[in-house]
Amino acid sequence: MRVVHVGSEVFPFSRTGGLGDVLAALPAVQARLGAEVAVVSPWYAGLGGEPGEVWRGDVPGVGPVRVGELREGDVRFLFVGMAEFERPGLYHPDDVWRFCAFGRAVLPVLQALEITPDVLHGHDWQAGLVVAHARLTGWRTAFTIHNLQYQGRWNLGEARGWTGLPDWAFGQDGVEFYGDLNLMKAGLTFADHVTTVSPTYAQEITTPQYGEGLDGLLVRLSLEGRLSGIINGLDQERWDPRHDPDILPYTDPAGKAANTAALRAEFRLDDLPILGTVSRLADQKGMDLLIEALPDLVGDWNVVVLGGGDPLLTAALQGWALHPRVAFTQGMNEPLAHRIYAGADAFAMPSRFEPCGLSQMISMRYGTLPVVRETGGLADTVPHDVGFRFGDATPQALAAACGKARAAFDDPEGWRERMARGMELDFSWDGPARQYLALYTHLQPQE
Repeated sequence: MRVVHVGSEVFPFSRTGGLGDVLAALPAVQARLGAEVAVVSPWYAGLGGEPGEVWRGDVPGVGPVRVGELREGDVRFLFVGMAEFERPGLYHPDDVWRFCAFGRAVLPVLQALEITPDVLHGHDWQAGLVVAHARLTGWRTAFTIHNLQYQGRWNLGEARGWTGLPDWAFGQDGVEFYGDLNLMKAGLTFADHVTTVSPTYAQEITTPQYGEGLDGLLVRLSLEGRLSGIINGLDQERWDPRHDPDILPYTDPAGKAANTAALRAEFRLDDLPILGTVSRLADQKGMDLLIEALPDLVGDWNVVVLGGGDPLLTAALQGWALHPRVAFTQGMNEPLAHRIYAGADAFAMPSRFEPCGLSQMISMRYGTLPVVRETGGLADTVPHDVGFRFGDATPQALAAACGKARAAFDDPEGWRERMARGMELDFSWDGPARQYLALYTHLQPQE
């Protein structure tokens, strides 16, 4: 099985979030299972690595392109360099234009390198145009939605010439979306099969509440058997409390206590249990719900928050950090994230929607019990006998679930049993990687 994954970022070379983690872990496991795997991503300025150049040439409609290669284990990482990606940083306001250029360059690059995959697998809207061109070339294609909220839209009149697509592709059954080019819709429309990163999210996005305007198309894909959900895995070597260099390693619930004591000392907290959160400060993540619930929470919990994003949410948390039971660190700090996962007693994820989520998996692996909204991947991964789930996206529902967790904490034996069950859960990539390989073998190209 020859597989080419295409995405906008890949850890450790380029990363802003979970997509980069997926494009590191999934290809590696698929290669271990016997597939021949390559990953294609932009060659950003400041890329975390020094690719060796393997090809240089002019791509019609794009211009000069160079390709670099790095190998990690049995996976080839190919980086497509062009003028559009020579500025600092990964993402910019004109990304639709930039990723149209990338989308037109990928297939000519693969053909120049004599790479003909059995399946081209695109990830999120930045790869939507690649999937469209692959379909027009006759290749089998899969497309994964990591977050439907981000779609890659631009005024169609201006963007039409950027894509290299034939005229017939610009109708309502193609890439047009309310007068815009929509690169997410390009991936959905042209892929032989569409997946998303949890079974529950695959169901949710067929509804107006979660479908982001694309629910009609997604309903049709579901009825045709072309939409499914495969839960993401977790890099269990990177997130392993037994060998984590950023914490005091431990193997069982009893060993966690030293990390809790260290986190308590780091932030000068009192003896109440610790509720932690590591998150983007965004509406999707429900951080406003957590802030509104703080007056109820600080009576039972110390609250430790790490994250960055929305300035209003940031300012609110900075204000709350004056309270002796609230600690807030702005930005992302990976060693501190590890210390929070290891040291907190419970972990809050009040997401309005969550395609998959990794924090709940990490927290359970570290014996930190999640308090989560019952949506998307949170509903699929947090067992009732481990964590605490709530339905309504309100501060009252979050506070009530935290109240249940606090009552459970007062039963030390029952709490330890929940911790032990969580730490034993298997979130490895082996199962999802096998599911994707099985899916590839059954892909039927559209007529």
